[in-house]
Amino acid sequence: MSLFKARDWWSTVLGEKEEFDQGCLCLADVDNTGNGQDKVIVGSFMGYLRIFNPHPVKTGEGTQAEDLLLEVHLRDPILQVEVGKFVSGTEMLHLAVLHSRKLCVYSVSGTLGNVEHGNQYQIKLMYEHNLQRIACNMTYGSFGGVKGRDLICIQSMDGMLMVFEQESYAFGRFLPGSLLPGPLAYSSRTDSFITVSSCRQVESYKYQVLAFATDADKRQETEQQKLGSGKRLVVDWTLNIGEQALDICIVSFNQSASSVFVLGERNFFCLKDNGQIRFMKKLDCSPSCFLPYCSVSEGTINTLIGNHNNMLHIYQDVTLKWATQLPHVPVAVRVGCLQDLKGVIVTLSDDGHLQCSYLGTDPSLFQAPKVESRELNYDELDIELKELQKIIKDVNKSQGVWPMIEKEDDLKVSAMVSPNFDSVSQATDVEVGTDLVRSVTVKVTLQNRVALQKAKLSVYVQPPLVLTRDQFTFEFMAPEMTRTVAFSVYLKGSYTPPELEGNAVVSYSRPTDRNPDGIPRVIQCKFRLPLKLICLPGQPSKTASHKLTIDTNKSPVSLLSLFPGFANQSEDDQVNVMGFRFLGGSQVTLLASKTSQRYRIQSEQFEDLWLVTNELIIRLQEYFEKQGIKDFACSFSGSMPLQEYFELIDHHFELRINGEKLEELLSERAVQFRAIQRRLLTRFKDKTPAPLQHLDTLLDGTYKQVIALADAVEENQDNLFQSFTRLKSATHLVILLIGLWQKLSADQIAILEAAFLPLQQDTPELGWEETVDAAISHLLKTCLSKSSKEQALNLSSQLSMPKDTSRLKKHITLLCDRLAKGGRLCLSTDAAAPQTMVMPGGCTTIPESDLEERSVEQDSTELFTNHKHLIAETPIPEVSSLQGVSE
Repeated sequence: MSLFKARDWWSTVLGEKEEFDQGCLCLADVDNTGNGQDKVIVGSFMGYLRIFNPHPVKTGEGTQAEDLLLEVHLRDPILQVEVGKFVSGTEMLHLAVLHSRKLCVYSVSGTLGNVEHGNQYQIKLMYEHNLQRIACNMTYGSFGGVKGRDLICIQSMDGMLMVFEQESYAFGRFLPGSLLPGPLAYSSRTDSFITVSSCRQVESYKYQVLAFATDADKRQETEQQKLGSGKRLVVDWTLNIGEQALDICIVSFNQSASSVFVLGERNFFCLKDNGQIRFMKKLDCSPSCFLPYCSVSEGTINTLIGNHNNMLHIYQDVTLKWATQLPHVPVAVRVGCLQDLKGVIVTLSDDGHLQCSYLGTDPSLFQAPKVESRELNYDELDIELKELQKIIKDVNKSQGVWPMIEKEDDLKVSAMVSPNFDSVSQATDVEVGTDLVRSVTVKVTLQNRVALQKAKLSVYVQPPLVLTRDQFTFEFMAPEMTRTVAFSVYLKGSYTPPELEGNAVVSYSRPTDRNPDGIPRVIQCKFRLPLKLICLPGQPSKTASHKLTIDTNKSPVSLLSLFPGFANQSEDDQVNVMGFRFLGGSQVTLLASKTSQRYRIQSEQFEDLWLVTNELIIRLQEYFEKQGIKDFACSFSGSMPLQEYFELIDHHFELRINGEKLEELLSERAVQFRAIQRRLLTRFKDKTPAPLQHLDTLLDGTYKQVIALADAVEENQDNLFQSFTRLKSATHLVILLIGLWQKLSADQIAILEAAFLPLQQDTPELGWEETVDAAISHLLKTCLSKSSKEQALNLSSQLSMPKDTSRLKKHITLLCDRLAKGGRLCLSTDAAAPQTMVMPGGCTTIPESDLEERSVEQDSTELFTNHKHLIAETPIPEVSSLQGVSE
């Protein structure tokens, strides 16, 4: 139990959805019992007036029915409640209630009850004043030094002070320069009103000056003051505090001295009677209310300050003496005597939490029991520790780092792609040209077994494919519920995407008994988009710059049965030739051999071969699976097309270099532009005009250069993005050919994809070239290394943009060379040992100098020749010569 927590003596919650402010709380012996016991008076903006007399049976108990003495609904909002001698002819205490348009004074009396229900209390209206202006707040006191009675001063929203001598209205005065009303207090020692104006300065006005000033009811005080007639309302003293005030309180040490306390938004001030600062304190937290009162130490004042962090700080002058935690943010605080308990702190929150508390601590009666001392057997502990470590090691080996989850998942996600195009295309703002861009609908279904919270579905496709909507949120999903969402996909750009595969990821929270907020989990589902979304039937071409040949172990299949949606009606006799035209404009031709079990793909662009080649292999596998044939396999026996791949790498790297040069040049021109601006500004500010010396012309020319360079940077960024997309397509194709060439397993192909495709997009800080070079170097020094010396070489800890791509191209060539000589890819540490015995013919070590790199390059060129020339030497036998096909 914390020592710095307010001790709850009595508390209650007032009404439902009622609002309160700092003027809504008052403590006084309002029923004039004379025993010195205060009552708690609370008024709300809903118009309810409540009077409490707390007397808990046990400390910290809630409110009892008999604690509420009176509850009356006055209908009008209650802005402030005060208790004083407000009725003439008597010195009894009465209750003043301030409404927005009315001031009411009541007498509170109680009648002894003869039954167990207790005493009965009622209020009686003594008099009321209807206000001509909307009231803001009020203060009271013995204005003018009157004895035995209290006068009331009300401040209106337009800055007018209205003084009431009990049942009669005395006068009204407008404060000079008033814009917004501030807190108001009365100092009996100086007989003056103190407020804080909208100019953020404390102002003091003598009551005598207010009484003899021009009558505000005539509404001519401003004109009379301008003409010099009548009494001017002159301020006694002012002090600029530089911030808006929340409240003002007057505290008197004795009859000879008093202090004015002002609570600001960031500080609280203590002022002398003449407006001089006695001291001030900068507050750490935003305050909400305060209450100064005399300290037991002579000459010092204690101050209770509540803040918006639910804390109540007690200061002695500027020294923090105590800090206590409250269960709410107080908007009003008072100190009184309740049930013979002096110094009870009463706090009220804006939503009606009323609490009576005290400072101090309760003694802790708990005493920890003695622990039996026993001798420890360290040998047994050592044996037990080893057994536990063995169990942990076995579990990690069998299950991995994360524990195994249930076979029946909490959530099942499935995606279904519509086989047909949308009747009305959803494509907007496309940049494809004259071709009609169609869209296809994808439906994602979520089936949950248990209750889930905050499920969020995110869908991603490769650009330039675009989704009509990619985010879906479900706040709560009841058990055994099925949700289905639909969205459309279409091609927006004039180039082909690197993949037709989309990914739907669902993140959700599963509530548990120990964690009501839920355990976060993620599940994903992949879907494949149709090739016809980005491709149309086209005319086959006889010639092409780039050609690939895929070998199979089964008889060739008719292309019309593999690609029924791309059959050209005018060429029905050409069953072994098919043309594809991408929406961006490029064309691909697919040829099938009649007897040699080969397929050829050819195009003018190397990267365009990827999608058709991959689609061909996937459709062949699906075709033979439907036939019940399980031993179907594809292979690639040609030369690796590294030269074309390297050209795409060089083009991408050149755009990165151009981007850096353009940004550097743009930065220089921007600096020059700002320097010319400063020169011109200096000339314009000069009192003696001087010639501009063509600075305006230079400024105009520099501005045009900045705009042109900014456009060039944007254009280069667009070209770089398209180049990176084409590079990813070519990388997918190279990985596919390497897998077919060396008959790699799915795990080894996954390692290649992780090494060659580590980034979704390029960034200025991290580019594709340096990332792939580091990954390939790691493979060459681990699973594809020849000796332990290579494994000991450390990679650079920091990746930076290389000067050129020669090192990357040599490492890619060396990777293919070692795979050709029997090397295999793996990630386990056991398999990363030197593979000298496994790899036939030995492996070339990673070159550590330029001489070694040249020798490796010479050796590798014999194996990886340019496949443009090699493909012409190995034509597909018995393939149709495309006679009769129009060019």
